[in-house]
Amino acid sequence: MTELQYHVDGDLVPASAASVSVRDRGFMYGDAAFETLRAYGATPFRWAAHADRLEQTCETLGFADALPPTGELRDRVTETLAANELQEAYVRLSVTRGVQPGKLTPTEPVDPTVVVVVSELRRGGVEGGRVWDEPAVVRSVDTERVADTAIPADAKTHNYLNGILARLELRGTGADEALLYTPSGYLAEGATSNLFFAVGGTLRTPTTALPLLPGVTREVVCECAETAGIPVETGRYEPASLADATELFLTNSTWELRPVTRLDDHTFETGPVTRRLQSAFDERVERLY
Repeated sequence: MTELQYHVDGDLVPASAASVSVRDRGFMYGDAAFETLRAYGATPFRWAAHADRLEQTCETLGFADALPPTGELRDRVTETLAANELQEAYVRLSVTRGVQPGKLTPTEPVDPTVVVVVSELRRGGVEGGRVWDEPAVVRSVDTERVADTAIPADAKTHNYLNGILARLELRGTGADEALLYTPSGYLAEGATSNLFFAVGGTLRTPTTALPLLPGVTREVVCECAETAGIPVETGRYEPASLADATELFLTNSTWELRPVTRLDDHTFETGPVTRRLQSAFDERVERLY
């Protein structure tokens, strides 16, 4: 098997040789931004949305001025896909504050480290297949979503300890995803996914006024629902809100839409709302790519 090549600070290098300094702040402190996205037909899906969120995270971290231009970042992604002859792929684009003196307080100027990692991923769309084998089993966990006043929820950083701790609670349970709640007890999101559920034909999802990451796929699903005439409601939902739900699914860039068959003691069907939105998402991929 041909070794994958990654893009590290402007150069394509074999995956086995790809590295960053141990003094890089992304390694030392999680002081870095990243985006996970899909490539369909060697084209990054929803590039503008991912690039905007990456810039917003870098703005939150205080080094947006050092971020390479969006066009240059996209070129690095497409170069990496081409070097690996990948049409359908997982892509992770990371930008760290770079190497600085070993102090917690960042210094100026910033020389960012930029890394693009890719791997083959099963094609989505009408003619493709799901990257997951079965609908998901989800469990509520004790780990709470970090309050927005502590770490801004819309910042997608290398510090993923919150999600890691949540996933560790799943060990031995057979569950695929952890459901986190806010400190006030409202439904928030999965460790790496956004949550949707259907009640009486209406699609509901937690509001972004809560501490959760507004997913790019979440946004696409809301657009698909609007086009399909499916009402979408956002709000602050307590766990009891799921008692009347007939369908539940998760979204992220890798899974696209993944139905949930069980959440704790609740069971769900892959019903008409979920299937209709899956079809709408697949058709959108086919039209664009």
